[in-house]
Amino acid sequence: MSAHYEPRTALGRMVNEIEESGIAIILGLMVTITFINVVLRYGFNTGLIWGLEMTSFLFAWLVLFGVSYAVKVTAHLGVDAILNVVSPTARRALSVFAAVICLIYAAMLMKGAWDYWANFANLPQTTGRWFPTGLEEMGRTSYRGWYEVVDIPFPEWLRWIEPIMNDGEHYEKLPRFIPYFILPFGMALLLFRFCQAFWRIWVGDAESLIVSHEAEDAIDDVAAMNKGD
Repeated sequence: MSAHYEPRTALGRMVNEIEESGIAIILGLMVTITFINVVLRYGFNTGLIWGLEMTSFLFAWLVLFGVSYAVKVTAHLGVDAILNVVSPTARRALSVFAAVICLIYAAMLMKGAWDYWANFANLPQTTGRWFPTGLEEMGRTSYRGWYEVVDIPFPEWLRWIEPIMNDGEHYEKLPRFIPYFILPFGMALLLFRFCQAFWRIWVGDAESLIVSHEAEDAIDDVAAMNKGD
């Protein structure tokens, strides 16, 4: 079964575009910032003070985008030794069970990511230890939108958020809720991809969460090349 993914719905196509465009843009920004910093450092004995922090945030965004993207293209590592020795019925049951576990795990990550990000976004955290049972009550002392990063300067075109997030006070650095937004967003993408994977297994479009076998595929490619020679 091929690991190539083709979105079938408008929502799937939109999420697919967000993931692939986001990954491409982030990689481009990381390369550009790093290249400029190297040139400035070794050519002009200066540099972008915020370059390292920006690259670190971009790398975190890349990783969290990549987590859901890897689920989509079935690139995550997996072990299918047991699946290969059981009957098709048992294989499907085990695959459904694995998908359910992944869904529960992604939902827990989503809750934790929201609770962490909400702390910096003037939003209420969820109640409940493992399962969200509601939203906490917020008071003025609960607002933490004024937390800033260390080096990245605040863009002038974002000054409009100061009355909303910082009581009109000026930001000197980028507020943390902006780069930290990838936490709930990335986990929401992961949960969405696991829901898709579960549904594909449930309706019989896939046999498991593992589709591609990278090492075996590489061996087959080399064998095909040798035959061509």
